Amino acid sequence: MKYLKNIVLILIIVGGIYYQWSHSIWVRDNPDGALRSQPVQSESALPSSFTHKDYTIIPKAYFNIKARVLSRKRYFLGRETDLVPVDLALGWGVMSDFKVLKELKISQSNRWYFYRYSEPPILKSEIASHSANMHLIPADKEVAKAIQSVRKGEIVSFKGYLVNVSAKDGWHWNSSLSRTDTGAHACELVWVKEFQVE
Repeated sequence: MKYLKNIVLILIIVGGIYYQWSHSIWVRDNPDGALRSQPVQSESALPSSFTHKDYTIIPKAYFNIKARVLSRKRYFLGRETDLVPVDLALGWGVMSDFKVLKELKISQSNRWYFYRYSEPPILKSEIASHSANMHLIPADKEVAKAIQSVRKGEIVSFKGYLVNVSAKDGWHWNSSLSRTDTGAHACELVWVKEFQVE
């Protein structure tokens, strides 16, 4: 019995390692060139706030984006995981072009997105304004499943709202409303109503 438990444990560990590896390598079955579309944001006629998992969701802007997945990170710890199990680092315009991306080392950690390079392939300001780390709140199980399946390099599109989130005990999490800010509080917090891998 103990032998069987050890085998099951080993299989689970190997499966977890394979899952992380398979979702971290570049998928190259999409066009290499840059995506021309830019994120679309509108703050007119927004719906009222609503509740989700004992949190209050406050829409701040309509949001629509088509971008390449630069990195994905699954989180298991922290209160934020109640709402956002997966963060996606996304690139559009020049930051969706593999000619640029191959010169960058991209990673995610602690809800941040990082990039490094030996020589900058484009201006640093262009990197910042054409990429972002996005915290995605799936609106339903179907959207959650689609987000979970995403792999690095794929092109995705989704619609929803940039939101602020609050809880009765005072905890809160707010979205950036700009594509050009950097550092703390620069990530987008998105209520995702529709999600598609192109």
